[in-house]
Amino acid sequence: MSMSASESNSSSLLQRMKEGGFDFARIHAIEFYAIFPDEERARLVAQSFRGESLNTQINQRCEGVWHLQVSKVMYASHAGIDDFEQGLETLVVPLGGRLEGWGVIQEHARL
Repeated sequence: MSMSASESNSSSLLQRMKEGGFDFARIHAIEFYAIFPDEERARLVAQSFRGESLNTQINQRCEGVWHLQVSKVMYASHAGIDDFEQGLETLVVPLGGRLEGWGVIQEHARL
């Protein structure tokens, strides 16, 4: 079984995070991104996310598309990220949107 492009990108990013000293033992706000052709569809998906560990933001980009950011507090694991991303994709794609990846802020150790 081969890896999908998003799984491969996730693996690569997680490897770079490991090499950079990322603290995988702590929970972090992982941010997932999607693009929609209009605000209404972005808001429909955003309404699907309610809860203590989730936050959503919607912004219009200068290209006229709408950007959805879903932040989830979780451990940065390959399985957890892929599971959430797949669930998000099942909401985004039927509404004409597309996933745009994920990211997390890496804190540097204080000297």
